[in-house]
Amino acid sequence: MIKLRWFTLLFLAVAVTSLHAQEGEGGPVKWMTFEEAVAKAKVEKRKLFIDVYTDWCGWCKVMDKNTFSDPVIAKLLNENFYPVKLDAEQTGDIVFNGTTFKFVPYGNKGTHQLAAALLNNQLSYPTVTFLEDDFTAVYPIPGYRKPEEFHPLLIFFAENHHKKGANQYAEFLKTYKSPYATVPAATGSGK
Repeated sequence: MIKLRWFTLLFLAVAVTSLHAQEGEGGPVKWMTFEEAVAKAKVEKRKLFIDVYTDWCGWCKVMDKNTFSDPVIAKLLNENFYPVKLDAEQTGDIVFNGTTFKFVPYGNKGTHQLAAALLNNQLSYPTVTFLEDDFTAVYPIPGYRKPEEFHPLLIFFAENHHKKGANQYAEFLKTYKSPYATVPAATGSGK
C-alpha cells in the first residue's frame, strides 16, 4: 500500500512538472480552421500560417510529431501567426474573399480548390504556406523540415525579412541565431 501511494505521488509530481514545462515553453500549436483564422486576422492583423496536408501523407505525420510538437516552434506559431491545418482533400466548401472553394474529385481522390490555390497548383505534401495579413501574397514551402530547419523560416516570415527584396533568405541566414545550436565540448589538453 505504501509503495502504491509513493508511486502515485511520484507520478503526479512528474505529470505536473511536465505540464508546467510544456506550458512555460509554449505548449502545443493552437490550430484553427481556415475560416477561424481569416475572421481573427480581420480583427487583429497577423499572417496566416497554413499547413497543407493529407491523411495519407507519411511525412505530414512526421512533421506533426517532430516539428509542430516542438515547444519552440509551437510558441512561435501561436504568438506570431494564426496557425491553420488544411486537409488538401477535405470535401467541405470554404468561402474566402467572395469565392466558394470546393472539393474537385478525380479518380479515387481529389483536391480542394483552396489547397490548390494556396500551393500555386504545385500539389505536394507536406507544404506549408504563409498568407499575408491582408490575404494577398502566399509563400508555399514544400517538404518536411526538422524543428532546427523550420525555425529560421518562421523567424524570416514573422519578422518580415521576406519583404526586403529578392534573395533575402540567404542574407537573413548570415545573421540568424538558432535556439537549437549547441556549444561544442572543449577538446584537447588545453596546452
